[in-house]
Amino acid sequence: MAAPAPRWFAAPHPGDIVWCRFPQRGLPGPGPKPRPALVLRVGEHAGHNVVEVCYGTSQKTDQLYAGEFAITPADDAAFNTAGLSYPTKFNLGETYELDFNDQWFAVAPGAPHGQNPKLGLMHPSLMRRAAAAARAAKKR
Repeated sequence: MAAPAPRWFAAPHPGDIVWCRFPQRGLPGPGPKPRPALVLRVGEHAGHNVVEVCYGTSQKTDQLYAGEFAITPADDAAFNTAGLSYPTKFNLGETYELDFNDQWFAVAPGAPHGQNPKLGLMHPSLMRRAAAAARAAKKR
């Protein structure tokens, strides 16, 4: 029996934080569990939405390396706007372009923005921090 066709989501916006089954190094296909990802670019391929996302993790958020930036509760409104439950760091050196469908993305916990993967969005106050991480990622 054939697998069901993927469910495609409406296009997000750059800066959205989404719930993503980010690929794991060395393994084909979606990762086993969803995690936060930051949407960097949005496009279209063969009539479907595709996004470039960077990896997010709540592990070792107190250790930032070149290309990483964190969003923590100390960021007050920016943390709340992001829709994150835990301090999270994003690695702009680890990005993928993925189909924006239910194979790669899942409806966010509690569906704060309806039946789509959106958790929240990156607050404008974090732009300088993210830009510095992007510059550092390019140097690596």
